[in-house]
Amino acid sequence: MDSVHYSSGKDDWETPQELFEKLDKEFHFTLDPCSTHKNTKCDKHYTENEDGLMQNWEGETVFCNPPYSKVGKQDQWVQKCYEESKKAGTTVVALLPARTDTERFHKYILGKAEIRFLRGRLYFEIEGKPVLGKNGKPQTAPFPSMVCIWGRDDYGK
Repeated sequence: MDSVHYSSGKDDWETPQELFEKLDKEFHFTLDPCSTHKNTKCDKHYTENEDGLMQNWEGETVFCNPPYSKVGKQDQWVQKCYEESKKAGTTVVALLPARTDTERFHKYILGKAEIRFLRGRLYFEIEGKPVLGKNGKPQTAPFPSMVCIWGRDDYGK
């Protein structure tokens, strides 16, 4: 497996469109707070320059696929998802690495969010196309993934 998947330094990996569409059909997202203009999944979105961590998400139904390259930033995004979900009318759905041994998992997810572990490994995309390995085949993420849902039916509040 390419080392790029372990610590890529890239934060523009896109959520697989099929997974997003399935979740969007259920949640009807209104905000993508950590995207680029090219890879956003929602009309309303924040880029790195607009810094979704500093924005108010109140009243939104948020889809969040935070950057994976910087562990400290992942911690900040997960905390932000949890905190914003406590605001009136806000639901936050995040696609995250299933790292159940981390402090962020125990502090902001376990018992506070609905957790859906995904079967198998995801194929992330760039510009709508699967990331290919050296063998020319779509390459899976080197970690399991989960979808965490905060603010739905006041779960864990």
